[in-house]
Amino acid sequence: AKTGLPVSFPSNPELEWCPPGHGDLFSTIWESGLLDRLEERGFKYLFISNSDNLGARPSRTLAQHFENTGAPFMIEVAKRTPADRKGGHIVRDKVTGRLMLREMSQVHPDDKDDAQNIDKHPYFNTNSIWVRIDALKAKLAAYDGVLPLPVIRNKKTVDPTDSASEPVIQLETAMGAAVTLFDGATCVCVDRMRFLPVKTTDDLFIMRSDRFHLTDQYEMEDGNYIFPTVHLDARYYKNIHDFDTRFPYSVPSLAAANSVTIEGDWTFGRDVMMFGDARLSDQDEPSYVPNGEYVGPQGVEPDDWV
Repeated sequence: AKTGLPVSFPSNPELEWCPPGHGDLFSTIWESGLLDRLEERGFKYLFISNSDNLGARPSRTLAQHFENTGAPFMIEVAKRTPADRKGGHIVRDKVTGRLMLREMSQVHPDDKDDAQNIDKHPYFNTNSIWVRIDALKAKLAAYDGVLPLPVIRNKKTVDPTDSASEPVIQLETAMGAAVTLFDGATCVCVDRMRFLPVKTTDDLFIMRSDRFHLTDQYEMEDGNYIFPTVHLDARYYKNIHDFDTRFPYSVPSLAAANSVTIEGDWTFGRDVMMFGDARLSDQDEPSYVPNGEYVGPQGVEPDDWV
């Protein structure tokens, strides 16, 4: 971050390399020859989604809708809720008339309030896209295999698990940003069940709970997709190893929970149930929720709470 040079980290050289952004996908399928092989076998369309979106799945309905539109590119969007106000959203370029994907990291500070206004910008990008192979091939050929996508600057540390390690700038591109390169590109608003991302351990906490079950088709399914608000103390739950250590059996039941706030270092026994606005306060020492306990607004409830 200080010099603009590639980072050096001799204790673990692998961390000198950042993960690719999903905008790299287009160059990868071009250089690998995959687009040519698909076209040779009669394929006309691609459906592409993030691997961390557990709600993404093939859809014959959406495939037919995409073909009916005749559009070269289509983004699945969903209605924004207050929890999504910081996510990437769709806007229209006043000069070209084309759709654009705008991430919050690309928003000027003076425009952040408007950008997070879910009434003014009611749709967010789910990072599930549909694209016509012939249109994508033509666009990649026009740009020698590298689409001119906006570069996103992410502030990180060279060791993501150590906030005291050297600050770095991680550069990446987003695949949805390609929408602005295509005339006639469109969006389709989908149900929330098609967008179940796991970006943080807060998300993972919900996905591993009894709010979800796997269908016979191995799809994640919930009753209403209106989830409790979850805040886990980042000091103890941010990294997956720390998270798994503190939930050695499974995460608590969330069927009756409106929100969950865990402050401090808590480890959980079996069959713990959370209800209402469940809260655990920092005890300034490692603490434990015993098997079968109920956690509510007052913390671990007494046995006679009913």
